[in-house]
Amino acid sequence: MNVLLVAATSAEVQPIVDRLAGPNPLSSARTRLNHRHHQIDVLVTGVGMVATAVWCTKTLAESRPDLALNVGVCGSFSSTFQPGTVLHVVSDCLPELGAEDEEGFLTIQDLGLLGQDEPPYRSGRLVNIAPPAIPALTRLPQAHGITVNTTHGHEPSIRRIVERWSPDVESMEGAAFMYACITVGVSFAQVRAVSNRVERRDRGSWKVTEAIASLTDVAMLLVGDL
Repeated sequence: MNVLLVAATSAEVQPIVDRLAGPNPLSSARTRLNHRHHQIDVLVTGVGMVATAVWCTKTLAESRPDLALNVGVCGSFSSTFQPGTVLHVVSDCLPELGAEDEEGFLTIQDLGLLGQDEPPYRSGRLVNIAPPAIPALTRLPQAHGITVNTTHGHEPSIRRIVERWSPDVESMEGAAFMYACITVGVSFAQVRAVSNRVERRDRGSWKVTEAIASLTDVAMLLVGDL
């Protein structure tokens, strides 16, 4: 199987590479590994939805993998998903895409600005309607995400985004990855580990190292089940 493994930063995916192929520092945006009978291309896109959309679309169009996996960390809005929890993000959206209307907000769906060739949205969300049948994936808790340019760290804006979208988690790349995969027609899954609660920014309380360790363990189970 040809697998595309996508992460925003090398820090999020390097431990997975080390477990798959031994110490093998990522020296470029794209690295090819052979693991058992699988070919795994590791793509480090850079942070943010623009970089992710560009690099994912380019790579997916060129290589047409059998499966694309997006791995990374995320912030959690939900007390159910504590730091270290690994989730399958089954839907995502771009909550900042739209227009202000006094105190309200109009989505691109409200504005009628979706093109005919754009991926289908359900209630304003991109949904993974046919995730890959990987046993380890089906055992993960499912979550609904939002993808933002500016992560939330101010209580009033956190309240507003929760009221509008009821998200479980947020990242800066997830919806862009999903959009690219849906557009190209590649089976995919977005898998994220919670590194912090979404609250007033307190970097000292974040559990990034622990989240990446949990993410690595789950990634190895996913690859092992292919």
